[in-house]
Amino acid sequence: MQSTATTTVPAAPAAGQHPEQAAGSPWPVFWIASIAVFLVSLDSTMLYAAFGALRAGFPGASAADMSWVLNAYTVVYAAMLIPSGGLADTHGRKRMFLGGVLLFLAASAACGLAATEQWLIAARVLQAVGAALLTPASLSIVLAAFPASQRAVAVSLWGAVGGLAAAVGPSLGAFVVDIAGWPWAFYINLPLGAVSLWFGASLLKESVKADARRRVDGVGMALLMVGVGALALAIVQSESPAWRRGELAVAAAVGVIALIAFVAWARATPQPLVDLALFRNRTYRYVNLATFSFGIAFAMMFFAFFFYMTGVWHYSLPRAGLAVTPGPLLVVPTAIITGRLAARMGHRPFLVGGALIYAASGLWFLLMPGAEPAYLREWLPGLLLSGIGVGMVLPSLSGAAVNRLPAQHYAVGSAVNQATRQIGGVLGVAVTVLLLGHGAASHADFSPIYLGHVGLALLTALLCLAVDTRPRTA
Repeated sequence: MQSTATTTVPAAPAAGQHPEQAAGSPWPVFWIASIAVFLVSLDSTMLYAAFGALRAGFPGASAADMSWVLNAYTVVYAAMLIPSGGLADTHGRKRMFLGGVLLFLAASAACGLAATEQWLIAARVLQAVGAALLTPASLSIVLAAFPASQRAVAVSLWGAVGGLAAAVGPSLGAFVVDIAGWPWAFYINLPLGAVSLWFGASLLKESVKADARRRVDGVGMALLMVGVGALALAIVQSESPAWRRGELAVAAAVGVIALIAFVAWARATPQPLVDLALFRNRTYRYVNLATFSFGIAFAMMFFAFFFYMTGVWHYSLPRAGLAVTPGPLLVVPTAIITGRLAARMGHRPFLVGGALIYAASGLWFLLMPGAEPAYLREWLPGLLLSGIGVGMVLPSLSGAAVNRLPAQHYAVGSAVNQATRQIGGVLGVAVTVLLLGHGAASHADFSPIYLGHVGLALLTALLCLAVDTRPRTA
């Protein structure tokens, strides 16, 4: 790790980077990588709006069976992210990116063609594997394409693209499914994904040399997948009648034991999948803790919104989707401004300030909306606050996580951060369903959700006080 340059990430092209990639404009590379990430983030939330249509499309399946259309994707995606980061760092970022996009598109087509719920769930698992392969490779490709002076802006915008897609997923899903049917929640991925695949194959340059590759840590990969997968399974099935408490406790115990074994193995093996020395860096450690807490708060806010709109104010799903749109529209412009300023000032002011704004949005939702619809007066101001807060925090977390990492750890470092957010999101959804998924929700049922929202946002701000990514002078 360099300590005398303007930043610790070298301004010269990363090892193995093609000279043309360094000399030409990096923005075509950015958009190729971001299109694919947009689709992955969109898909991760879109089906929550489409769940009712999916149940109607498979009348012979129970709600517990169909829940695996959502849960299988989340579990596999979270479990595969960090191993995929290691594969990208060792076997080539372009190769992993294009392979992930191709698998994601093929699985999306298979999902739309599914005739049984078993086929659909299996296709969703493959879709999650493709998404996990391309996500960390995408960010490392973006990082390698930009000079050090522009990386904060590029990473903030990359994170904003993913955050925007995740935020608009349910609203877009509501419209698409209402107009064209549930298969189009998957077919919508095909045209944009094909653009990313076509131009990626011709324009992207490989960033890993053959002699720079190291052995893939298969044992570490297996332990990490079992650990994250088992814990995620215990979380997402915590309220499922199909699982006994004892079975969920066993799954959680297996996950904890596997993760402890993963840490022990990573300390003992000479070439671990995740270099635990990364976490000795104070900034990286606290950024991941903050990502976990903010991931929980983000999911709680988001799904509580749809519960409130449809359950208390009795909006239709398309109308609720339209009502959520103003908040996400603020994410990208906020992230662009934040990224430019963070390049000069560091990420901490925007992480702390954004988390406090996000806490203010939770306080607004706690105190202002009533049982009768009053969208412009009682909901829109809180929604705008949440959009600004998310635009400041979510991309800045991604940028701060990789800011002090050496180039060879871009993919793994970013994958750890993204997986942490996914696991936090799973927990946030589980808590929301636990508190609100018991039938007709009343106005009073939402108070614990918004109190949790405020508390987690304040915890995020507190954790981010330890983040230091200010540019270092020679």
